[in-house]
Amino acid sequence: MSTTLERLGPLEPLEPTLSVRQVLMLERVLAGEPEVVAGAGQLDRAVRWVHVAEAADVGVMLSGGEMVLTTGVLLAGDDDKQAEYIRSLHRAEAAAVVLGLGRAFPSPPDVMRRAAERCGLPMVVLHRPFPFAELTEEVQARLVRRKFAAVSMSEAVRTALTGLITAGAPLQRMLDEIAHHSGCPVVVTNLAHRVLATAGERSAVDDVLRDWERIARQAGGSEGDGWIRAELGGRGERWGQIMLCGYRGDTATGRLLADRAAEALVLHRMLGGTSAHTWEEQSAQSLLTDLVSGVVPARQLLPRARAAGLPVNRRTFVPLVVRDGDPAELDRVLRLLGLPGIVAELADGATAVLLSLARDQDATVLTANFAARLSGTVVAAADPRTAWDDVPAGMREARHVADAVASGVLDLPAVVRLKDVHLRGLIRLLRDDPHVQSFAERELDGLLCAAGDDLLAVLRTYLATGRNKSRTAQLHHVSRPALYRRLEAIQGRLGVDLDDFEQAASVHIALLAHDAQQG
Repeated sequence: MSTTLERLGPLEPLEPTLSVRQVLMLERVLAGEPEVVAGAGQLDRAVRWVHVAEAADVGVMLSGGEMVLTTGVLLAGDDDKQAEYIRSLHRAEAAAVVLGLGRAFPSPPDVMRRAAERCGLPMVVLHRPFPFAELTEEVQARLVRRKFAAVSMSEAVRTALTGLITAGAPLQRMLDEIAHHSGCPVVVTNLAHRVLATAGERSAVDDVLRDWERIARQAGGSEGDGWIRAELGGRGERWGQIMLCGYRGDTATGRLLADRAAEALVLHRMLGGTSAHTWEEQSAQSLLTDLVSGVVPARQLLPRARAAGLPVNRRTFVPLVVRDGDPAELDRVLRLLGLPGIVAELADGATAVLLSLARDQDATVLTANFAARLSGTVVAAADPRTAWDDVPAGMREARHVADAVASGVLDLPAVVRLKDVHLRGLIRLLRDDPHVQSFAERELDGLLCAAGDDLLAVLRTYLATGRNKSRTAQLHHVSRPALYRRLEAIQGRLGVDLDDFEQAASVHIALLAHDAQQG
């Protein structure tokens, strides 16, 4: 079935190569009244060159990607030659054949049209006389300009990325630059196709990550539809890949851009002393930090969690925070126990762990097994969550428990929960409440100055030991009379009687709130 040019659509934006469709939309070609009579579904083929040839065996002269222009003068009256002519072009991987109608063929030849349709070779006829030399000159000039533009773009990308590396830019800044040049989402993965980092417009990246399981399964297949990959590695070792997701330019240019990006990322890794594992840690840290902060809605983080390899469908999530734990050791223990989860270092010596367990697994037992493998650390845990939207609150709860543990709770189990830290845990949860802050300031006003630091420390120890004067004197290396004088000074500054249980409890709560706010 023939296709008129009015149905081909508008000319695509300037790209480093021309497609058959774009050549046919050139003003000089339109003057020849072109009509696509075969292979209309293949008009996006790239045209590498334009070749004028009347020889019947032109196929042997081609190397692929040529648009062949002919009048068919040597083919008229011989159906076998016409069919073989088309087949030879197909074997040579020509981009298209353009036949000028005239004395040899006053109308489109059925034999050639049927052969081209079978081969999927675009065949175009020109209804008006057309100077082939003009078309050849214009297309060649455009191709040369575009190839030069592609090389210039490649060098511009290389220069920009090299400048960032020299300036010590982080990985994310590098990827943002790559996404800017490619105009599409960029994804970096490890060899297991787990996402380590992304860049690009947030909504577009989320769309990619939402369908990442399917994309990852097809990651080893051929490139198409703008999905362009480049391997990351060196010295015979391959450790990941970078992918341009939905690149809208031509494949050759996209591949060139991906290669430049891969070169820069490998160099960035070598000069920065980082590794693919470090990138995995950064990815997990970004995800868990966003979960803890609650700045990004949990639903928006779900695609990132799934793409990072965390099972999320019909799972039980156990948020944990470990004080003074080595992230690498925690990750090793998870692998040893076969527990799916992600690990990331937060701030102040805290490391977050998010376990993802099957619904039929005992979360309490498995958490205890995990804690038992860790020596010299206390694991703070929130209650298990079965809904992903509840995970951020769970992560914050575990963090609060860990903070409470860090401030001096004694005689704790290996896995500490909110109920185990009692009043101290409650105060940690309420520490950002303005009313609690005002209460602490009001109760401790007499000691909240540089001169009161020593007295504040004595007060803290005295209340933590259950108002045991002998133990407090011993811990501060002072005599009991000296301690009595300090306690009198404290009571005088605060205007309270510490022997009164209610007043002492009020001061104790204020001190816990003050310490929580400072921590």
